[in-house]
Amino acid sequence: MKKTPLLNVALSRLIASLGHGDTVVIGDAGLPVPPGVELIDLALTHGIPDFIGTLKVVLSEMQVESHVLAREILEKRPSALAALDELSGEGALGQRDLLSHEQLKVLSRQARAIVRTGECQPYCNIVLVAGVTF
Repeated sequence: MKKTPLLNVALSRLIASLGHGDTVVIGDAGLPVPPGVELIDLALTHGIPDFIGTLKVVLSEMQVESHVLAREILEKRPSALAALDELSGEGALGQRDLLSHEQLKVLSRQARAIVRTGECQPYCNIVLVAGVTF
């Protein structure tokens, strides 16, 4: 049995297969998944699992060099933003880049996978760029 918190087989496999610069998107329940991008669908119902809880579990195994958020999250200020700022302040998310929500959706076409959560707060989507541990 694994010692780390991540138990989902598909998500664990994805993280183990990432190389430097690969991207993974963790998205809310409404984020579209482009054709050809793997979907790891964790959504069960409204709010379950939530965006921040999912992100924290992913961060327990994934080395992140930088992240991208939609600029609109700063305008709407969902409650998840405070947790994102805290994680960023702790260095868990690396450098922050901002794009428009439309640009973030275009960027998601290059992702290795999109992880869909049950999150229903606006603009709770993040692109994680894989770093290296050495």
